[in-house]
Amino acid sequence: MDVPRLHPDMIEDVKQRVDIVDVIADYVVLKKRGKDYVGLCPFHDEKTPSFSVSPGKQMYYCFGCGEGGNAIKFLMELGKRSFSDIILDLAKTYQVPIKTLEPEQRQELQRQLSLKEQLYEILAVAASFYQHALYQSQGEPALEYLRSVRHLKDETSTQFQLGYAPAGWETLRRYLVEQKRYPIAAVEEAGLIVPRKTGSGYYDRFRDRLMIPILDSQGRVIGFGGRSLAGEEPKYLNSPETTLFDKGKTLFALDKAKKSISALDKAIVVEGYFDAIALHSLGITNAVASLGTAFSESQLRQLLRYSDSKQVIFNFDADAAGIKATQRAIAEIESLVYSGQVQLRVLNLPAGKDADEFLQASADAGQTYQQLIETAPLWIDWQIQQIVSNCDLKSADQFQQVAQNITKLLAKVVNNDLRTFYISHCAEILSQGNAQLISIYAQRLSREINQPNLATEKSSRKPPKKASFTLPINSENSILKRAEATLLRIYIHYPEYRQDIIELLETKDLVFSLKEHRYLWQIILNVQAQNPHLLEESRAVARRNVTSEEDSVNELLSSLQDQVLDTPELQSQIKYFIYIPETMTSTMVNGSNKDETERTEQIQWEDPQRIPLVIEVNIATLEQILWENYQRHCIEKWQALNPITEKEKMQYYYQEFRQAQQNILELEKLRTGQFKSLI
Repeated sequence: MDVPRLHPDMIEDVKQRVDIVDVIADYVVLKKRGKDYVGLCPFHDEKTPSFSVSPGKQMYYCFGCGEGGNAIKFLMELGKRSFSDIILDLAKTYQVPIKTLEPEQRQELQRQLSLKEQLYEILAVAASFYQHALYQSQGEPALEYLRSVRHLKDETSTQFQLGYAPAGWETLRRYLVEQKRYPIAAVEEAGLIVPRKTGSGYYDRFRDRLMIPILDSQGRVIGFGGRSLAGEEPKYLNSPETTLFDKGKTLFALDKAKKSISALDKAIVVEGYFDAIALHSLGITNAVASLGTAFSESQLRQLLRYSDSKQVIFNFDADAAGIKATQRAIAEIESLVYSGQVQLRVLNLPAGKDADEFLQASADAGQTYQQLIETAPLWIDWQIQQIVSNCDLKSADQFQQVAQNITKLLAKVVNNDLRTFYISHCAEILSQGNAQLISIYAQRLSREINQPNLATEKSSRKPPKKASFTLPINSENSILKRAEATLLRIYIHYPEYRQDIIELLETKDLVFSLKEHRYLWQIILNVQAQNPHLLEESRAVARRNVTSEEDSVNELLSSLQDQVLDTPELQSQIKYFIYIPETMTSTMVNGSNKDETERTEQIQWEDPQRIPLVIEVNIATLEQILWENYQRHCIEKWQALNPITEKEKMQYYYQEFRQAQQNILELEKLRTGQFKSLI
């Protein structure tokens, strides 16, 4: 269900009515200690209580793991649920009327919520019906299949609520509609019955099939997978897309795996229901299945909520179809894979087996599987294997094809260190054991991956966007980080200077280079795009000639705080920018290395009247680092060229280097003068 944007008044009403002690007491045994309550932290294992709840502040904090926030954040973190879902649940609990920013949608939202609750109930009743039928005489073939073919114990079948759909055309319909009195339209909406093509009436979607309930991450039945028992096609029949069930956004067994994924800090993704069930039955409980569809970015992001190190292992079938499925899955999530936001590994089991087949092959297969998981190759190693496998590098045409495919693959890798490593690794492969050729192939790969477009570069004297470069690991990164962070904090906390910062960034063609800053800036732009009046807020503050401390409301800051609550993974990345900046000021000022950027931040927060000069200093810093980075780029390109055959390119990069050097000297002089004015 797409939830309309909730009205701020309704969100505020929920926040005012919620009592944090009541909320947390449902999950943690709390004991009174002075004005507060203490208990064992639900976010990490501990024996001595370090989890504190303050009814006065309506906040919680764990002194062991550092988790903290309000009641809404607690429920979001505990259940890994969205901000909107939590608000709607609390509104129902505390009887707060639903309000949206679009009044005409309010009635429709209430209707959808009521329908959603009814569908959950119908599907839960259907699951119980199928589970009961499994142990009746008509369900004996299905039960025997589970025991003899799948070698599952009855407790595993019960754990996964496996069942049987009777062969009759209207058995379930009669039970739900005639006995349980559910509206036939709701039963159809749940995906359990289908209208007849001729005449009136409905028939059961699932007939004479082994039934596998599909649950959401909260453990609620949202659909079914049905396996044929007598050879009917399709072998597996899934529920259709419904209000509750979206196959591309659902992971089978996530409700059972999420705790283990968090504990083990890794997730295993398999293709089929029984692959996941077999793994769980042997105690490998951090496994989920992708429901036989192409693995999507939405499914990946669900998994990443539960793994701090973002480790995911694909274990699809090792046959040709499974290889294609793995390649397709990597392509679906390549923006996260190539940028390093997920630590992806790929496991292909021996002899082309799927997980279920492999685990049934021997008594110690579970232990062997665990070992294979630990040694599974990184996605890029696996992809290189696929490029090279079954190719004869001694054949000129095949060698050329392999080299081209390797170049395309490495060009997508964002991290320079990782790319450099694999350029060397692939050069060894292409050299076919000839050590003298390794450096030659490495240079060729590097040159082809980084080949410039000279026609574009000559058309402008500005360097390319800095985001196209990766800074070396040195002190410059620290200076850049502080300069960008200072500008972002001024932008968030001082509305009167927002327009100035935007204009300077656009005029000088600057961008935020560091990933976390670029991410925050995009969030800010999205918030402002959805709320155009926020841009007017900064102009109004500036027109009144007051500082943000005198202004009563900073709506952008408030919106960002809501964004943090709505997206838990944002908290570690941007909470520094939106919460109590004075604390960070103290840390910066009392640090051992008081360079000019640190001293600038001190002035920024203690003397707001000097903020315009602070902005100029930090803009000049970004601009200087941009040119220094471009200067290095020119040197690298110049050094890689052949002075005999590539004179024109060498002259171009030399001229670019000299221009960059001149710009750097001018900016350094400007920054020095500005900083002296500040102090």
